[in-house]
Amino acid sequence: MVERDDPRRRIAAQRAQRAAQARVRVRRTVTRRDGARCEVDGRWLLNFCGNDYLGLSQQFQVVNALMDAAARDGAGGIASHLVCGHHAAHDALERELADWLQAPRALLFGSGFLANLAVMQALLGEGDACVQDRLNHASLIDAARLAGCRLRRYPHADAEGALRQLRSVPGGAAVLATDGVFSMDGDVAPLRELALVARAQRALLYVDDAHGIGVCSADGRGSVAEARLDVDAVPLQLVTLGKALGGYGAAVVGAADLVEHLAETARPYVYTTALPPSLAAASLAAVQLARREHWRREKLAALVRRFRGAARRHGLDLLPSETAIQPLPCGDDARALAMSRQLEAEGFWVAAIRPPTVPDGRARLRVTLSAVHEEAQVDALVEALARARDRAPATGAATG
Repeated sequence: MVERDDPRRRIAAQRAQRAAQARVRVRRTVTRRDGARCEVDGRWLLNFCGNDYLGLSQQFQVVNALMDAAARDGAGGIASHLVCGHHAAHDALERELADWLQAPRALLFGSGFLANLAVMQALLGEGDACVQDRLNHASLIDAARLAGCRLRRYPHADAEGALRQLRSVPGGAAVLATDGVFSMDGDVAPLRELALVARAQRALLYVDDAHGIGVCSADGRGSVAEARLDVDAVPLQLVTLGKALGGYGAAVVGAADLVEHLAETARPYVYTTALPPSLAAASLAAVQLARREHWRREKLAALVRRFRGAARRHGLDLLPSETAIQPLPCGDDARALAMSRQLEAEGFWVAAIRPPTVPDGRARLRVTLSAVHEEAQVDALVEALARARDRAPATGAATG
């Protein structure tokens, strides 16, 4: 008789452990959205935990583009890009993205996770190395592991640490990978210093700018442009369509030879159905709006300044971030949950972020701001945050 572990017993033990640590996840169902407001479980809440930074997800030109394209071209991508799924809408969006970011080529993917898997799988293998910031998004970490290369991680935002790690893995190809804007801390990577490190070590610098595109730099071209770096310094970068651009999907933008290599060899691209043309049409409209409607970034920046100023006056100790992502550290997982529930009782939706999404002992409320928020809503949120801080227990256990 072969003896094996029972996966259900293991799963039950893991879930019991998560419950004891206040780390059980529960999905919430949104019934309707109206600007910054969401109907959740029959109750309207002000949403301060989404990633619709420019307020484009419900913008009428974007929605009209989606509906018109769906009526004309159908609901699905029907096949992979290399079979018969590559549509004129995809081509137009890729060209627009490349032009916006001043790069030769762009390549669409179904999600940012798939795009990161594609880049690492296509560029790296056994004997190669990927050096990453310790707080990079999970997709970058998983992508390097699945590529079969040596993965080395350096202290957060530490360019000298990146240099040391690259020196520790000589030989083979090397990719230095970082988030542009870190999704849970809201700070920006030291891209100019990392570009110098990559050049000195003959490594390819890859920037996942999911949370920077549309928001960072005066024209919204992201953290790479804000750092005044070009495609020679950053040969590949990730652009998400599902955050500031309000849609779904992603693109890898950069040097023509590298992007063409991805299109021909990257398994997450070759062996998956193309993004529906209607979504590509909607994202094209969103990109065009993001390029010309600078008031969205200006309003968002003003709201960030207002939020941080009000938080400072109320004694709320925020992490150092000038982006739309404004984390409030809580430390204890149960305390973060208690504060999130208190906010919801007052009509605000702010997610509690707990390990393993963030390191142990660094649970937080992740407040995100959008151009659809109003000043009075931001002021009310800060006051509610101060009350939640004062009422939440310093320690304890909770689930949710």
